[in-house]
Amino acid sequence: MAEILGKKIGMTQIYDKSGAVEPVTVIEAGPCPVVNLRTKEKDGYLAVQLGFGKLKRANKPEEGYFKKLGIKGNYKYLKEFRKASLEGYSIGQEIRADAFKLNEIVSIAGTSIGKGFQGPVKRWHINRHPMSHGSKSHRLPGSSGSGSHVGHVYKGRHRAGHMGFDAVTTKGLAILHIDSEKNLLVVRGSVPGPKGSFLMIRGTGVVAKPRIRRIAAARLERVATVAAKEAAPAKK
Repeated sequence: MAEILGKKIGMTQIYDKSGAVEPVTVIEAGPCPVVNLRTKEKDGYLAVQLGFGKLKRANKPEEGYFKKLGIKGNYKYLKEFRKASLEGYSIGQEIRADAFKLNEIVSIAGTSIGKGFQGPVKRWHINRHPMSHGSKSHRLPGSSGSGSHVGHVYKGRHRAGHMGFDAVTTKGLAILHIDSEKNLLVVRGSVPGPKGSFLMIRGTGVVAKPRIRRIAAARLERVATVAAKEAAPAKK
């Protein structure tokens, strides 16, 4: 199972073989060099450390770390992926987008879009109060609990607060297109974060069957039938 680091380019839509529209996300995946290898003898576990994104200004500890390992250039992101075996990995090896298979199911982790400080209506989808008949508490949170017996607000109540900017993993995304030259992955559906955000892509090794929508296929069949009738010579 392959793993790689990437950057979200944006969303668009493509047409599948049946003519149906698929919403997809374009991801710049790699190239990611293997910066370091974690071994059981030295670190107590097995893992592969990948780097992604050029670091414009690195401090001396960061420069010394890459220089010690013999890695050319400084990388902005360093992430480790646990492994059962380090066979096939070496320091300096480059992981590219072609490490994945077409229609492979992947899990993508990132940071969701931050919404700032939001009220309970938007944050928790609570019902608002009446908007007419003299109501003065349209989007207010309402009661937080009793003031006589308990005397405090229980933890976990749906109140206003910071929304978004959370670590989110989206599972079950299928790779619909791989561009090895430009290191691009096109996956079905949406992934966490805004444009330009950092992503971690983990492959599952499971290749899904291409999805064919029956409605779109039936529509294409009707179009083909009508076109065949129009192309057929008229009977005298």
